[in-house]
Amino acid sequence: MTKQVSFDTYAVRHLHDLLERGSSAVEKTDTPIVLYRQILEEETGSFEEVVCTLTHGHVVEQRIVSGGPVPPNFHSQHVFEISEYPVRLYEKSRERFANVVEMLEKELD
Repeated sequence: MTKQVSFDTYAVRHLHDLLERGSSAVEKTDTPIVLYRQILEEETGSFEEVVCTLTHGHVVEQRIVSGGPVPPNFHSQHVFEISEYPVRLYEKSRERFANVVEMLEKELD
């Protein structure tokens, strides 16, 4: 009997594999890979953004406020294991998920 794999399962597994490859590259270069940046709010020269980076073994999402008269400040920081992040991102935003996959495919090939 042939096993069928759903597209969702394939997509999540594919991103997991890309994150593992990227994590190995980060370990060799000692330079994190920026997966995405998203500006949430902009006011009078200052802004709030989410910066998501791949480090060795982890994905780090940071919410940062900076610019103008506001000194850079971290509002929050979440650290995820590579094994848990693909499902979280897929459930959060399929468009961002697709963008991260595309970026990593280009970056790692």
